[in-house]
Amino acid sequence: MTAVKRVQVTFDCAEPERVGLFWCEVLGYVVPPPPEGFASWDEFDRTLPAESQGAAFACVDPSGVGPRLYFQRVPEGKVVKNRVHLDVRVGTGLVGAERLAALEAECARLVALGATRVRLLPADGGEESTIVMQDIEGNEFCLD
Repeated sequence: MTAVKRVQVTFDCAEPERVGLFWCEVLGYVVPPPPEGFASWDEFDRTLPAESQGAAFACVDPSGVGPRLYFQRVPEGKVVKNRVHLDVRVGTGLVGAERLAALEAECARLVALGATRVRLLPADGGEESTIVMQDIEGNEFCLD
């Protein structure tokens, strides 16, 4: 049996570069270098057929640990809750008020980037607090 070597997370969206740059800021990801022979991604994009220009964007974890994120333009807008979402782990190892303070600080940073705070899921017995949010196109994610 072959083991999985890499995982890519793909987002359907209306504006791939805009959403991708948002997630670069959230996660500290970077845009990889353009294909060989091109000085920039814009230069590469201009070589594509008109309908494909601006249709995709990608970013990567500069440490090489996290998955590549790929953003592809789709014609339809988001209409229902995501079946899969990212958990942005900013409170790992923290509990109680200390955890909540870390989540709230990150929430404020992300709202300034264009994210939307949806709701706080407060701690309850076995689970610590989590903040449910949406990215700039309404895709749900959690601050955990």
